[in-house]
Amino acid sequence: MDGASVSVRGLGKRYGAVRAVKGVEIEVRSGEFLSLLGPSGSGKTTLLMMIAGFEMPSEGAIRIGDRDVTYVAPNRRNIGMVFQRYALFPHMTVADNVAFPLRMRKVVKAEIARRVADALALVQLQDFGKRLPSELSGGQQQRVAVARALVFEPPVLLMDEPLGALDKKLREQMQIEIKRLQQRLGVTVIYVTHDQEEALTMSDRIAVMRDGSLEQIGSPTELYDNPATPFVADFVGKANFLEAVCHSCNGTGLEFGLGQSGFIHLKKCPPT
Repeated sequence: MDGASVSVRGLGKRYGAVRAVKGVEIEVRSGEFLSLLGPSGSGKTTLLMMIAGFEMPSEGAIRIGDRDVTYVAPNRRNIGMVFQRYALFPHMTVADNVAFPLRMRKVVKAEIARRVADALALVQLQDFGKRLPSELSGGQQQRVAVARALVFEPPVLLMDEPLGALDKKLREQMQIEIKRLQQRLGVTVIYVTHDQEEALTMSDRIAVMRDGSLEQIGSPTELYDNPATPFVADFVGKANFLEAVCHSCNGTGLEFGLGQSGFIHLKKCPPT
């Protein structure tokens, strides 16, 4: 399975007078794990839904590989999707849930059986094919949703806060499992989360969003060590903000006055 690049160019979404997404530009590399990180209402899920085709953009363009999919129907984009609530069919067995995308593509029965068996083995549920979703734990249901999204070998996998309903210990276990699968298969993953630790643990790069705009994109280390804005510094890590006035910069150091609290000295002046 080879991952595809995803290009988001000037993408915007309006709901009446409200701009939910504002001219976002992102280039996702083939085989990359990119997280869309931000607080509630930042536009990250709306952006993901536009990439998936469930929301039509008000402006901009989306490309998957060399193909413009801006106004292509979701079922014709050849992408896998894992929803926050998994969206498993309750009346179908695990095997039938996983087989569903293949049946919709009219794959022959023998090939369906082989691919379903392989997908369930991939998520370590090879003995659960005859069970119903109601007979599974939350973590097992999540793995079924991942198997269903991967069974037709899509080049891109979209995930909308898939671990939000799990307890902390299980969530941490599933973070490792999802990253392991992504690295093994080489699929491109775009992953929505509001959990900073989750994004820092799993991602090759993180796109931090705020009020519909892209604040910064970079590796976890880049965002943590060199935040571009106070919002990124506060949201991605832990920061103390102090109001200060620059008193001097003489080439050997920088001095800030903090009023009655004294001074802060930096050994190097920033470039001018």
